Amino acid sequence: MTDESYIQLAIEIAKKGIGHVSPNPLVGCIIVKNDKILGAGYHQEYGYNHAEINAIESATEDIEGSTLYVNLEPCSHHGKTPPCVDKIIEKKVKRVVVGTMDMNPLVSGQGIKKLKNAGIEVKVGFQEKECISLNKFFFKYITKKIPYVTLKAAQTLDGKIADRNLESKWITSVDARRRVHALRAQYDAVLIGAGTVKKDNPSLTVRLTEGRNPKKIVIDDKLNLSLESKLFTSSEKNLIILTSEKSFVKKKKVNKIFSMGADILFIKETDEGKLDLKQALRELAKLHIASILVEGGNKVFTSFIKQNLYDELLLFVSPKILGDGLPVVGDLGIRSIRKSLKLQVNNVEKVGDDILIELVK
Repeated sequence: MTDESYIQLAIEIAKKGIGHVSPNPLVGCIIVKNDKILGAGYHQEYGYNHAEINAIESATEDIEGSTLYVNLEPCSHHGKTPPCVDKIIEKKVKRVVVGTMDMNPLVSGQGIKKLKNAGIEVKVGFQEKECISLNKFFFKYITKKIPYVTLKAAQTLDGKIADRNLESKWITSVDARRRVHALRAQYDAVLIGAGTVKKDNPSLTVRLTEGRNPKKIVIDDKLNLSLESKLFTSSEKNLIILTSEKSFVKKKKVNKIFSMGADILFIKETDEGKLDLKQALRELAKLHIASILVEGGNKVFTSFIKQNLYDELLLFVSPKILGDGLPVVGDLGIRSIRKSLKLQVNNVEKVGDDILIELVK
């Protein structure tokens, strides 16, 4: 196998940590000697051994003189665990092949430098595009100090997310909804607006597939949500309310929400009277939320787009035409096609009876 092939294998192994390691990165590691894999491992859970250590500990024989393959630069600093480069040096690995450098300022280039100073041959830049994509959540979180934001919508061919009476609960197929549940398991949190809670009373859990439930975030600027909704009555205490600083005067309700196990973040308002989503994202990052799946509705979508606070857009398009109904995005203040927002189509896929379009800025 080639270096590229082993890095690809490390990437596939790293994916086993999806939903378990955030806000740490996804990392897989392979140890090879004389074309024989001696050990393999991945970062399994936040706060526990990194991939390199798990691979070393799984080795079937002495790894001195081996080549270690890893999709992300080994760490060189003390965090919740000791530096991985120290163990690699200690075990007298001969060669280290790295998919991509770590964008974390505490690591970037330092791990590679330390390995080279120890006389280890280091090669960097294999399957780099895929390695970066694998850890897009982590890289955004660690460099910008805000979560990676994906907007997800289910719409008709003519761009409607609900009929005019707001009674159309399901637009897309079961297969598309199953995919959404799988997406939820990959993100740290799912975000919706108070209007969606009032209309649909959702659970925002992972039910149609396996995976851990994400944290639930609701934008409720006036703190008017009913405490009888499923989000409050759920046994899981993972609800975060984003509300205006003005809501602090509702002390009785604030105390009740806290007593029910939910958190509240009081956010300042913009000049337009909307919550400052940039501040909200900064506060959420402080809670170690590195990725957010925004599931709507119309007002929430419009706010994230107007404030330019999204990284990608996932559109599940059902082959239906409504004509009249609630559009996926409201008024953005754009009056000319020349000034329209332009996105790039990253992928198009058929999911059941529907089409999934992945778009990036």
